[in-house]
Amino acid sequence: MEETENTVQRPLILVTNDDGIFAKGIRELVKAIRPYGDIVVVAPDKPQSGKSHAVTLDMPLWYMVSKFDDADRAYKCTGSPADCIKIALFRILDRRPDLVISGINHGSNASINIVYSGTMGAAMEGAIHGIPSIGFSLLSFSSDADFESAATVSARIVEKVMQRLDNLPFMCLNVNIPNLPVDELKGVKVARQGRGEWIEDFVRHFHPSNKRPYYWLTGEYHDLEPESPDTDSRYLDEGYVTVQPVTVDCTDYGAMRKMKEEGWWD
Repeated sequence: MEETENTVQRPLILVTNDDGIFAKGIRELVKAIRPYGDIVVVAPDKPQSGKSHAVTLDMPLWYMVSKFDDADRAYKCTGSPADCIKIALFRILDRRPDLVISGINHGSNASINIVYSGTMGAAMEGAIHGIPSIGFSLLSFSSDADFESAATVSARIVEKVMQRLDNLPFMCLNVNIPNLPVDELKGVKVARQGRGEWIEDFVRHFHPSNKRPYYWLTGEYHDLEPESPDTDSRYLDEGYVTVQPVTVDCTDYGAMRKMKEEGWWD
């Protein structure tokens, strides 16, 4: 029997983040993308920044219904962002999502930050399962940041992706958005990941009760190729939104070819 207009299902969009289900960024994201499908939120019950692609193996996971405006259903989960995607796909959802979205993150996930990012860990988990996935990040760490511009950009990108779901040249996107009003953004640039590093330090403090030392990680980001014209860091500094296609394949193909050509293991 042919599907009628009344029986065609709307696209299903699975949404998570790493700042926790109560963060402002995910609330503004869901509100912005509401027109494009049925929205199910499965997000951590507390902040999980910096968790990368961590999964929980040493304790049980719980999830429970959570109130969330603009979502069709929402659940908070005790695990990491990647855990949220896994448990959503295998226990919560009754059908495969058409799109996985993670964010909007409070802070940049450009350059080397993608390696540490729980936001992008969740997006990459969606890609592992063959589901087009996007991670959105705003270049502001404030818990009360103005997400109007980032939400508008996110909705535009989601709309464009939804129009091309049957013929996408990528499986996962890392999208970073300058902390600027919409009318001050210069546009969107497809960019490569810039090389950078964190110069880190562990600041020592002493516990007031037993005087034992403890350490708090701090750091400062250093751009290792500030003169390169095509990196995400450079474009973001210039006021562009950056879109970086990423892959779960960690192979260094250049090194692999060179090792074969030089007969390292012959």
